[in-house]
Amino acid sequence: MKIAFFSAKPYDKDFFNRQNKTFNYDIQYWETHLGPHIVNAIDEGTEVVCVFVNDKLTAEVITVLAIKKVKVIALRCAGFNNVDLDAARKQGIKICRVPAYSPEAVAEHAVAMLLTLNRKTHKAYNRVREQNFSLNGLLGYNLHGKTVGVIGTGKIGKAFCRIMTGFGCKVLAYDPYEDRELQASGIHYLPFQELLGCSDIISLHCPLTVENHYLINENTLKKIKKGVTIINTSRGGLIHTDDVISALKTGQVGYLGIDVYEQEEKLFFKDLSGSIIDDDKIQRLMSFPNVLVTGHQAFFTEDAMEQIASITLNSIHALENGISPSDPAVILV
Repeated sequence: MKIAFFSAKPYDKDFFNRQNKTFNYDIQYWETHLGPHIVNAIDEGTEVVCVFVNDKLTAEVITVLAIKKVKVIALRCAGFNNVDLDAARKQGIKICRVPAYSPEAVAEHAVAMLLTLNRKTHKAYNRVREQNFSLNGLLGYNLHGKTVGVIGTGKIGKAFCRIMTGFGCKVLAYDPYEDRELQASGIHYLPFQELLGCSDIISLHCPLTVENHYLINENTLKKIKKGVTIINTSRGGLIHTDDVISALKTGQVGYLGIDVYEQEEKLFFKDLSGSIIDDDKIQRLMSFPNVLVTGHQAFFTEDAMEQIASITLNSIHALENGISPSDPAVILV
């Protein structure tokens, strides 16, 4: 089977080549993202395209894939907001994804961002390297005893809840589907608006959908506690960037940590250190001393990469042989 693998980085090749020893698939790696600019270059006989978060599978792209007789779109990520599902369904193209790859990896990165912002360890690191051991400007706050609002309690949100409970935090949650195991452990579910007003820290762990696009916006930001800390390791489109910048300027948002950004496809996973970035919004965010930005690295651990490669190739193998992968959530169409 021939697989066209887009947005390929050296680490992708390493982990997928290791896992592919079991399957012996013909994987053709493309560094570019998949979109209208490159879809026609896919070789005839390609049965699978393997894509990541910044690949754009529009109706136009999917139509070309169907003409080329591509049978499967394999997402090596959990989110699928970058795929026109209706178009894929009409063309009879199957879609698989990786619904859970080491949820602890993302949850732990969210905690790392929270602690970095709170205790200003990134600033302390730079100071000490310059032999400046002053504590001025490095004052933080205890996590113990704080109220943490978790929006989305799937596998990642659930892992984050458990970690924050270990810090001695009061953990509140919002999700349309309440988790009984979390409730039994002392996690309290609240309506979304009520959670906003009760939380000292808000962490986003929900997929991006039409219903929750710009979940954090001008109106919802008015309902939060002044000085709240917001962490987003889920999808950039959950936060209205202009509105959160305004809230940072007034102090309504005290700290912001984002591993995702709504215009990240132009920036993330690239070395732009020698370039002038013309995205004024990301430049404005990075100018705030109380904002921490990482480049969509929350998933990036050895454990997670091994699982992503293994689950993706096993799902492709199952679909190739006309059977559903063991996890029914893998099949979207």
